[in-house]
Amino acid sequence: MFSYEDRIRAVRLYLKLGKRIGATIRQLGYPTKNSLKAWHREYEQCHDLRAGYVRSRPRYSDEQKKVAVDHYLSHGRCAAATLRALGHPSRETLAAWIEELCPDIRKRIVGRAVGSVPKSQKVKQAAVIELCTREQSARVVAEKAGVSRPTCIAGRISYSVERFQHL
Repeated sequence: MFSYEDRIRAVRLYLKLGKRIGATIRQLGYPTKNSLKAWHREYEQCHDLRAGYVRSRPRYSDEQKKVAVDHYLSHGRCAAATLRALGHPSRETLAAWIEELCPDIRKRIVGRAVGSVPKSQKVKQAAVIELCTREQSARVVAEKAGVSRPTCIAGRISYSVERFQHL
């Protein structure tokens, strides 16, 4: 946004240079071509420029925001269903409305727990040895040891490879 002084300076220079947009912008370093045209049009109509900017009315009313967020919450928190049913807004706008109207609702992060502590090598080796004896399934052995099933299986494979290399 440009101050009143910046805008009026640009319009006066524009008129002084014979309404040459390129020369005006090169000399001042601002504004854009369309901004300068709009400021000149306003200056011609009112013989002055407004002191400040007037914001246009919001695109969506508060009621529309509330309806969209309520629909999102009551239909399984599915953004795609809400957008499809209401026909507005964009996914980003809906996310901003949800954050604005229900700040306590956060996106759930699915995946590995942030606070999980990696298991020691001894614990992993014990799980692999227990898996090699094959008294229980890999899932049960992994749960008992507190490691993941793929860790047990990968360990068993590398353990088997090591044993065969020594033969």
